[in-house]
Amino acid sequence: MRGKLAVTTVLVASAAVACGTRQAQDLVVAGSPPAAAYSGPLYVPTKNLDEHSTRATRIESGAAGRALECDGEIYSGGPSDPWSRGDGGATPEEGLQAYFDIEQPDVPHYGYRVERREADRVLYSFDVDGRTKVAVIVAKDRKNRPGWGPETSASCDPAELPAGFTDTQPYEIWTDQDGTRVPITKVSSSVGPEHCDWQSAHFLTLGEDKLYARDPDGVLADALLAPYDGDVRMPADAHDTGYRYKDWRLWLTSDTSKAYVRTPHGVEVWPRVKDGFGCR
Repeated sequence: MRGKLAVTTVLVASAAVACGTRQAQDLVVAGSPPAAAYSGPLYVPTKNLDEHSTRATRIESGAAGRALECDGEIYSGGPSDPWSRGDGGATPEEGLQAYFDIEQPDVPHYGYRVERREADRVLYSFDVDGRTKVAVIVAKDRKNRPGWGPETSASCDPAELPAGFTDTQPYEIWTDQDGTRVPITKVSSSVGPEHCDWQSAHFLTLGEDKLYARDPDGVLADALLAPYDGDVRMPADAHDTGYRYKDWRLWLTSDTSKAYVRTPHGVEVWPRVKDGFGCR
């Protein structure tokens, strides 16, 4: 899907994980729309702005983006890729399945319901606590796209999806000091990809441009701005961000070249990864 990328190339390389292994069974479930069902148009013209921004993602996601009910900002979205004869479905539900077959999105592959239905378009939504977190609009017989298939799609930040789904993904969801899940556009972490022999390392992403690494085996030595150290004294000017992942606590200073992670065993310094370094 198009839209924000909360992880860099280093982490994206490990993202080919099992969400695509779920079976099509239970792709669509029965259920009634909530009291505040989406009432806007099912078709909104899209435009590719060729930029990575929340505004661009909203515009590129068309009506699907409007149907979302995110707690934070829209995370990803856009128009579908084209398909050939035979790829489209004979029914709207088959058109939804074509979305997963064509796009291979990193969203749940189960539990969608019909939120709105028109003659040539259907809005499918994946809801959490009655609010739409993933929206897919399938359309019938569009130009050069015969049969039912995806027209636009959009999703909220993965932190707003169920833990049962996100726990199967390569990213790790952090929480704040109140236990609320934090958007991965703010903070996330991931084990290093095996195909680069980096599985002993751990990556931490802050915002969209800061990447840090835990590197106990030195597999990333050439990529780091400073050495990793698993036993340091917490700097006097460090502050607790409130971000937590299991028993890790993230502390920062004004020096953005290092991040400090407090564990039950002490304090580790995770150095920043050099810009442009990635797993090839």
